[in-house]
Amino acid sequence: MSSRIPFALRLPVFAAPMFLISGPALVLAACRAGIVGAFPTPNARPIETLDAWMREITEGLARARDEQPASTLGPWCANLVTHSSNTRLPEDLELVARYKPPIVVTALGSPKPAIEVVHRYGGLVFADVINLQLARKAVAAGADGLACVSAGAGGHTGFLSPFAFVSAVREFFDGHVIAGGGISDGWGVAGAIAAGADFVYMGTRFIPVAESLAPEAYKQMLVDSTVDDLVVSAGITGTPASWLKPSLRANGLDPDHMPDAPARQYDSSQSIAAKRWKDVWAAGQGVGAIREVEPVAAVVDRLEREYAQAAARFAGLRYPPSQEASTLRRAA
Repeated sequence: MSSRIPFALRLPVFAAPMFLISGPALVLAACRAGIVGAFPTPNARPIETLDAWMREITEGLARARDEQPASTLGPWCANLVTHSSNTRLPEDLELVARYKPPIVVTALGSPKPAIEVVHRYGGLVFADVINLQLARKAVAAGADGLACVSAGAGGHTGFLSPFAFVSAVREFFDGHVIAGGGISDGWGVAGAIAAGADFVYMGTRFIPVAESLAPEAYKQMLVDSTVDDLVVSAGITGTPASWLKPSLRANGLDPDHMPDAPARQYDSSQSIAAKRWKDVWAAGQGVGAIREVEPVAAVVDRLEREYAQAAARFAGLRYPPSQEASTLRRAA
C-alpha cells in the first residue's frame, strides 16, 4: 500500500462521485465527517453552475475550518469525464485550476488531460478503471492513483472481484488504490484495506442520505430493495451499469429484455433534461445494508464503529498451527 497519502482521514473512504446524486451539500457533509467528499462535474450544468458549486465547496470548507480542527476535515474531490464526447472538458479544467480540488478522479477516458493541470497546483489525479488494460494505460499516463471499479459497483460498473483486481494491480503499481464495488459497511472497508487498497469507494450507501440530491422516492426504493432487485445493462447509457429493477419498470422498461446499447454520449455542455437516463435509478450490490434515510454524519459514525469492530476481530483471531507447519518448525 502507498505510504504517501498527503492528508488525514477519519476513515479511508470516498463518498463516491455519483451522477445526479452528489452535490455541494453531500460533498461538504462528507468532508466535515472526515472522509473524502466527491462529485462529478457533469452534475453541474451549465458551466456557470459548476463555478458556483466549486465556490460553494471551497468557501464552505473555509468556514468549517473555523468551526472544527482542520485535521478532522476530509479533502474534496472533483470527478471529470475525459471521454472524447465531453466537449466541456477544457472549461471544467479551467475551473479545476482555479479552485484546486486536492483530488481529481477521471472517468470514461484517459487521465492525461487532467494530469498537467492538477499536478501544477500539487493535487492528485486518480483514474477510474475497470480492468488491467485500462489500469496499465492510466499508470503509463502518469496517474497518481487508480479507482478500481469492480463487480458490484452501482452506476457504471466493473466485472472483476475487488479482491482479485486490487491484488493484480499491486503486481505493477505501488501508488494509491481505491477499491469500489458492493462495499456498504465498515467491515467491507476493513476487508478492502487488508487486501491492499488504500481507500474504498462507497457510493450506494450515500445515496439515501439527507444531503444527497436523490429524490425521496429513490431513497425509499433503496431502503426497500435487496441485491435481487438489480440488473446490469448497457441499454441506458451505452456503458454497462447496475440499475434498480423497480425503477426500470416504472419507466416502461423490462429488466429482462433491456434495449440495445445506444451510442455513448457524455457531453457536459448538453442539458440533462432530455437524457433517457435521468429518471432511471442506479444502485450497487451493497444496497442490502441500507435500512433508513439518515444524515451523512450518522452513516460515517456507524462505518467507524463497524471498521473498529472488524479490526478488533482480525487482531483477535488466533488460528492453531497445522501439524505439518509445527513439524517443519521443529525440524528447522
